[in-house]
Amino acid sequence: MTSPQSSSPPLVDLHRLGVALRRRRRLWLGFALAGLVIGGTSAVVLPAAPTAVTKVLVVHPDDSPTDSGTLMRTDVAVLQTGKIASAALKKLGSTEAPADFLKEYTGLGMTNNIMQVSVKAKTNADAVAKAQALADVFIADHVQRNQAAATAQAKALLDQRAQAQQQLADVDAQVAAETDKGSKANAGTLEQLYTQRADLVSKVADLQNQAQQAGIGTPQVAAGTQIVDAPVVLPASLLKTGATDGAIGLALGLALGLGFAAVTALVRDRPVLRREIAEHLGASVIAQLRSKLPGPSRLWSRGSAVVERKRVAVTLARAIRSERGPLAVLELGAPGVAAELALNLAKELAEDGPVVVVDDLPHRDVGKLPVEGDVRVAGAGDAAIDAASRRIGVGTVTPGTAWTDLEYLGTEAVLVVRAGHANTLWLHTVARQLADCRIPIAGVVLVDPDPKDHTDGTLWDGLHTALRGRASAVAAKQVEGEPAVHATAERVPVKHIPAEAGPRKFVEQEPERPIDWPVELPDEQTVVAPPVVVPRGTDSFDAPTRRFHPIVPPSGTTVGNGHGHQT
Repeated sequence: MTSPQSSSPPLVDLHRLGVALRRRRRLWLGFALAGLVIGGTSAVVLPAAPTAVTKVLVVHPDDSPTDSGTLMRTDVAVLQTGKIASAALKKLGSTEAPADFLKEYTGLGMTNNIMQVSVKAKTNADAVAKAQALADVFIADHVQRNQAAATAQAKALLDQRAQAQQQLADVDAQVAAETDKGSKANAGTLEQLYTQRADLVSKVADLQNQAQQAGIGTPQVAAGTQIVDAPVVLPASLLKTGATDGAIGLALGLALGLGFAAVTALVRDRPVLRREIAEHLGASVIAQLRSKLPGPSRLWSRGSAVVERKRVAVTLARAIRSERGPLAVLELGAPGVAAELALNLAKELAEDGPVVVVDDLPHRDVGKLPVEGDVRVAGAGDAAIDAASRRIGVGTVTPGTAWTDLEYLGTEAVLVVRAGHANTLWLHTVARQLADCRIPIAGVVLVDPDPKDHTDGTLWDGLHTALRGRASAVAAKQVEGEPAVHATAERVPVKHIPAEAGPRKFVEQEPERPIDWPVELPDEQTVVAPPVVVPRGTDSFDAPTRRFHPIVPPSGTTVGNGHGHQT
């Protein structure tokens, strides 16, 4: 039921948004199809560059089963440095800038010791050569860094050994000096010196062994770090690449189309639901038609659309047959449907007498259609219009309409409105202009409504203009000799103005009422007494003011609560 809503409408009506997206499915499906075509075409026009892949086994001197991949991430970061890129380009003898070369290859740690190197180039041979050079340079740099670390460690151990030997020489000198004292030598001091000498001798021997081992380096790193998979060019499948790019383009186009359709549906504010159109026009939706059938179904279902238009015409003819006043069929976004509906309505009314259809559409759509029965099509300025017993005017209420000319088309109107064609502001304008022209709206014929729109387009508080209100009024007129008691408001009779007289404007004025002046009866006349004149010498105007003494109650009298008693 369509009724005035007390609560404010929601910021985003999901029902209306869903209907708008469904009605604009051609738009977002077109975006999705365009994305699919662009993605598939890009795979052919812009093929992917040849990519060479190689795998390198990297051995670390500090490998452990508990490593979380930190060492491999460090190796990948080292691979993507300018030092490695410059060395690889120098080995290839290329003049390419290292910064540009860094964008062409990537490293990926597959395990803690396996690294994959991918290189893109213009040709397959160039890609393989660059991948081989990168792998060789990285292996050499990795071995050199570990060897440099071992050499530095060996040097540090040798320095510590030299310091220990110097300390041992000092202790030997102290032992010799203490021994030369003979019997005066301190046994405790000698024992302490001998202990220090033994520790230093052991320390020198350990440092000597560690230095020798460090000098050897890390042969397992040098021997283990190697290329396990030679550089090869990845096979490029045009079909697979096209399918991948097309799927990506389809998803992006679909998302873009849905977003664009949703935003435009909210911004344009064009009502689609029957409930909204009825509220904004102030009239009930009495029928709905389709301008054209979707898809190939129009080839074999054309007859159903014709039958549907005839059914609506029969409904309108039953409603207005009892009155001889002209009817205006006004279109808003559907001139062809309005023209066909007017001719079908005229054909139904032609059974009672000749009918003239006044074609006031901008492109004269009524004159382009075949006419059947006692129906005549005339222009808006035809002089023979006035002689017709019944008249149906076909006009438009699109922007630019001459509103004052609509009263020549009919004294009441049927609006043929295409769903989603006009915005809310223009629907309000149409309703206000028709009300100013004193043209009631008998109903709204909605064109191309949403198939899943289940909202009610009836205004239950508009019985004076709805078809059911007309039906009740007609039924009441058929009862003779009995006063008509209507449950609904009766139609207000409209005075028809001849077309040749032109529009007349009347200003409603209140009738003049005589002024009732007060009248006195002879026996009730007011007697005015003459003023009393006091002699100047006897008045007290100039007498001095008399002073009064305050009133004192007698003794023994108690005043309280308004009562006093004497003791």
